Amino acid sequence: MKKIYSIKEGEMPSTSKPTIGEFFLTLLHAATNGHILHLQTKSYSEHKAMQKYYEELPDLVDRIIEEWQGAYQVIVEYPNEYKAPSSDSLTEVTMIRDYLVANRDVVGPYTSLQNDVDELMSLLDSTIYRLTFLD
Repeated sequence: MKKIYSIKEGEMPSTSKPTIGEFFLTLLHAATNGHILHLQTKSYSEHKAMQKYYEELPDLVDRIIEEWQGAYQVIVEYPNEYKAPSSDSLTEVTMIRDYLVANRDVVGPYTSLQNDVDELMSLLDSTIYRLTFLD
């Protein structure tokens, strides 16, 4: 069984919160990075797990961004940066999950937005399951 390097939610380090643009850009890049890792793996099960991840992630993130912009009547400005993916898929997806847990409150308190964040969390958790337990 592969080891998951996730930080427990109660042990998240206290850091300054990202701007909404930084938060969304991290999620947008997660799809690109997932696609890269999908193409680099030699494992069929990892290949398929990452395919599902990178195919579903963009629509979920797009929905959250559009809903946020509609709710707050603000068009998001994005920083001009890119962070390359981790060296392996499990680490990458786990890092995105930890980031989402630590920073999900930046989207605000609207339950509709938080429900969409929960749906994104479900994709991350199911991908972690596939990467950890399926060969």
